[in-house]
Amino acid sequence: QVQLVESGGGLVQAGGSLRLSCAASGSIFSIRAMGWYRQAPGKQRELVASITSNGSPNYVDSVKGRFTISRDNAKNTVYLQMNSLKPTDTAVYYCYADRGTFYGYYWGQGTQVTVSS
Repeated sequence: QVQLVESGGGLVQAGGSLRLSCAASGSIFSIRAMGWYRQAPGKQRELVASITSNGSPNYVDSVKGRFTISRDNAKNTVYLQMNSLKPTDTAVYYCYADRGTFYGYYWGQGTQVTVSS
């Protein structure tokens, strides 16, 4: 089992910044990748950013150049630095951990990010 605890969401004006954190505990040795999905009202959940166990990042096109994902292996924590936020970034953001085909995905509780215009 893997437990994920998120923090850092909130309300910010357009152009502002927020940093999300996701702390992992439990069977973290088998995590292949971690990252963030988001889900806006009435829309499907989409992958925003991910980072592999060796630190290779990946982003959805709409956040490239604005968001940065990073990880602190000593703290078992992944961060999502979000800059130049837009109202279209408003969503619930979910941290996930990928333990592969056999164990599957684990999810955080979700944190609300609201960007006002």
